[in-house]
Amino acid sequence: MTLYVLARLGLVAVVSGALMLFTVPLLPALAVGVVVALPASLFLFKGLRERVAAGLNARQAVRQAERDKLRAELRGDEGPLTQA
Repeated sequence: MTLYVLARLGLVAVVSGALMLFTVPLLPALAVGVVVALPASLFLFKGLRERVAAGLNARQAVRQAERDKLRAELRGDEGPLTQA
């Protein structure tokens, strides 16, 4: 996740820096950099984005399993999939 965020911020910096070379003021250059970096990062960092999504999905599955186990214990069931 950190690598993806840093890559996107780097892309904003590159676009803003390129605009500033053409004497565009800092704030407009940053604004354009953010707007341009959003769609560009979807194509340029596709692999990173997919890795982040896979990691988040895996973590969510673990948390859901832990939550189901806890709820089953609170109900007094022996396991999350057992039925009376």
